[in-house]
Amino acid sequence: MFLARRALIALLVTLTVLTISFALTRLSGDLAVAIAGPQATAADVDVIRRAYGLDRPLTVQFFAWVTSALRGDLGQSYMYHDSVSRLIAARLPVTLTLGLTGLLIAIATAIPLGIIAAMREGSMMDRGIMTIAVVGQAMPSFWLGLTLIIFFGLKLGWLPISGVETWEGYVLPGIVLSFSAIPALMRLTRSGMVDALASDYIRTARAKGLSRTAIVLKHALRNAAMPVVAISAVQLGFMLSGSVVIETVFSLQGVGYLGWEAISKNDFPVVQSVVLFLAVVFVLLTLLADMMNAALDPRLRTQ
Repeated sequence: MFLARRALIALLVTLTVLTISFALTRLSGDLAVAIAGPQATAADVDVIRRAYGLDRPLTVQFFAWVTSALRGDLGQSYMYHDSVSRLIAARLPVTLTLGLTGLLIAIATAIPLGIIAAMREGSMMDRGIMTIAVVGQAMPSFWLGLTLIIFFGLKLGWLPISGVETWEGYVLPGIVLSFSAIPALMRLTRSGMVDALASDYIRTARAKGLSRTAIVLKHALRNAAMPVVAISAVQLGFMLSGSVVIETVFSLQGVGYLGWEAISKNDFPVVQSVVLFLAVVFVLLTLLADMMNAALDPRLRTQ
C-alpha cells in the first residue's frame, strides 16, 4: 500500500510537470513567430504555424504531445533539425557521469565530517563543521564554479576549465555540484550518529571493551548510514536537475547545457522535453528512495 501510494504520487507529479512545461512554453508568446524569426513575413509565420500544428487548439496540441511523449517521441528540434529523443540520449552520458561524480564527492566528504561532528558534539569542531554546512548550502553554485575555474584552472593550471575529454574535466564541476548535497548528507549523518552513540547497544559495546574505532565504524555507522544511503537517491535527483547551471558554467555538453541552448534559441520542443526528462528522473529517484526507506524501515510499509 505504501509503495502504491508513492507510485501514484509520482505519476501525478509527472503529469503536473507535463502540463506546466507545456503551458510555460505557450505563455512565453507566439511560438510560430519565435521560430520564424524577426525578419519573417506574416505568410511565413502562417506556414510555420500550420507545419508544426500550432494552428490547432491548445488542448489538442497538449494531448498530442503527451501521447507522443508516452511513446518516446519528443518531437523535432527547431535548432538541430533532429529528434529531441536522440539529442537527449546523446547528451545523457555527460550529465549522468557528472551527477554520479558529484554524489560520490558529496558522500566521501559529508559522511566523515558528519561522524567527526557527532563524536565531538557541542565542541568547536562540531560548530565549525555545521557552519561549513550552512555556508555550503547558501553559496551560489555559479559563483563557486567561477571561483574554482579562476583559481585551479587559470592561476594554477591543475585542472581543465571546460570539456570532458579526460576524467579531469569532471573534477571541478563535480566539486561544485557536490556542494548542493553535502550539507544535507552531513547533517543527516551527524544526527544519526548522535542518536546511535547514545543508544543502549553502543553502551553495551563499550562495556564489552570494544575499541572506539570498532564502536563507531562497525556498530554506530551501520545504523546511522542507512537513511543517508536512501536519501542519496533524492540528492542525485537534485544534482541532475541543477546540472543546467553547472554545465553552462563549465561548457559541458550535457542535457542541462542542451536545455540552456534551447532556451536561448527558442527551441521549445527541446525546452519542454528537457524539463520533462529531468523531472521524470527526479521523480523516479525519489520513488527509489522511498522504496529503499521502506526496505530499511519496515514500519513505513504499514503507513
